[in-house]
Amino acid sequence: MHAIDLVGTADGLPRAWRSRPLGRVGTAAVKVLRMDELPVGEERHAAAEALLVLDGRLELTVDGHPVSVGPGGLFLVPPGTAHAVRPGSRGTLVVVEVAEESGRTGSGGHRGELDSPSAPPR
Repeated sequence: MHAIDLVGTADGLPRAWRSRPLGRVGTAAVKVLRMDELPVGEERHAAAEALLVLDGRLELTVDGHPVSVGPGGLFLVPPGTAHAVRPGSRGTLVVVEVAEESGRTGSGGHRGELDSPSAPPR
């Protein structure tokens, strides 16, 4: 066991919106990623998803409504809810989500591209 520098790990990722799996809690994957100003297309998941903003701001559209989440804020996306990242999101995001039937997490966009972790956490 060791502490993980979440912001440092996200800063060290080669691309924004490419998450780094950190571990599992039951069937849920805990990941960190670096947001940039670009949007990410709509997705939905069979299970709820937790989005925790460590620093910066997460700009979402959730079921057609704008949602803004600031530093220290947590947004829980209900199962089956359409959500997309709007332009202007930046900073560090922790994602907690349950793996879907295929064994991958997410259904597209940034969370569907996370199966190849980068360097180990600091």
